[in-house]
Amino acid sequence: MYPKNAWYVACTPDEIADKPLGRTICGEKIVFYRPAPDQVAALDDFCPHRGAPLSLGSVCEGQLQCGYHGLRVECTGKSVSMPGQRVQGFPKARSFPVVERYGFIWVWPGDAAQADPATIHHLPWANNPEWAYGGGLYHIACDYRLMIDNLMDLTHETYVHSTSIGQKEIDEVPCKTRVEGDEVITSRFMEGIEAPPFWKMALRMNGLPDDQMVDRWQICHFNPPSHVLIEVGVALAGHGGYDAPADKKASSIVVDFITPETETSIHYFWGMARNFKPQDPSLTTQIRDGQGKIFAEDQQMLELQQENLTRYPDRKLLMLNIDAGGVQSRKILDRLLAAERAPAAPQAVAA
Repeated sequence: MYPKNAWYVACTPDEIADKPLGRTICGEKIVFYRPAPDQVAALDDFCPHRGAPLSLGSVCEGQLQCGYHGLRVECTGKSVSMPGQRVQGFPKARSFPVVERYGFIWVWPGDAAQADPATIHHLPWANNPEWAYGGGLYHIACDYRLMIDNLMDLTHETYVHSTSIGQKEIDEVPCKTRVEGDEVITSRFMEGIEAPPFWKMALRMNGLPDDQMVDRWQICHFNPPSHVLIEVGVALAGHGGYDAPADKKASSIVVDFITPETETSIHYFWGMARNFKPQDPSLTTQIRDGQGKIFAEDQQMLELQQENLTRYPDRKLLMLNIDAGGVQSRKILDRLLAAERAPAAPQAVAA
C-alpha cells in the first residue's frame, strides 16, 4: 500500500538526543540512535540473540547495547561484544539508509542500493534565518492516503475547522488541479473576503489590521511518497493577493510529512514555516499551538472514517470534482507501487 523505495521522515533530532528510539516505518520495526553527536544510524529493531527490541537498550561508547542481555552492535548492524560470549557468528542486523537533513531524520525502508540522499525533498525554507518553523507529531490510526486526500481537498475546512480556518468561501470558490510530473498541485484563490480567526491572529502578529477585507490563497503541493506542502496566506485586499508585498500580507507554508506506520496508521509530522517575524519565538509558539489544535480536529474524523472503511470494505466511494487532488495523487502512488513490484528485467548474457 505504500512505496518503500522512498525517503520518509522518521523522527526529529530531539527524539534521539539521549536514547534509542523504536518506530515502525512502512511495516518495518526500526531503531534509531546516535553513534556520535553528528551521526545517526537505523537498524532492524531486533536483537539477534533472543529477539528483544534493541530500542529498549542504551547507547554505550557509540554502540547500541541490548537492554536484555547486554549484546552490543555497531551502526552497521554487526555484533561486537556480549558478556561471557563470543559473537563472531551472530547474524548481522539489517541497517537502513538514514540521513539527517532540514531538521528531520529521514529513512529509506526499501532497497538500500537504490537510496540516493540527493532525492530527499528539498525544503528551501529550512536552515534559512529569514524563516521560522514550529511543528509537532501526531499518531493517527488511518491509511496514509486518507490524510493525503484530506490535505489535497481543503473544502473540509469549512466544516471540520469552522472556528479557526474554515469559511464558506472555501466551498464557493472552485479549486484548480494540475499534474506536473510526479507533483500534484491544487490551488484556490479567494478575493475580498473576511479573514477567519486564525488568519486574523496572523495579521495582528504581523502588525497588520485584522478588520479589513483580504485576499486568501491555498496552494497544495503533493510529492511522493507522501509529502504535502501547502502555501497559505492572506493579504489586505487590493494589494495583489498572493503576489502582494511582504508588508501587506501574512503567509506561510504548512508542512505535512505523512509517514506510514502500518496499512491503517501513520506518523504525522506537521508544522508551519513562515517568513514574517522569524526571530519571534513567542509567535512561533502561538502559531504552533493554534495549528496543533486545528490538526487535532482532523484526527477524530480520519480515524472514524478509517473504521467505516474497514467495516465496509466493499462499499464504493464517490469521486467528485473536489477530490481531484487526492485522486491524482493516488494515481501517482499506484504507478510507483506497480513499478516497485515489477520483476527486474533479465540481464543480457554475452554469447
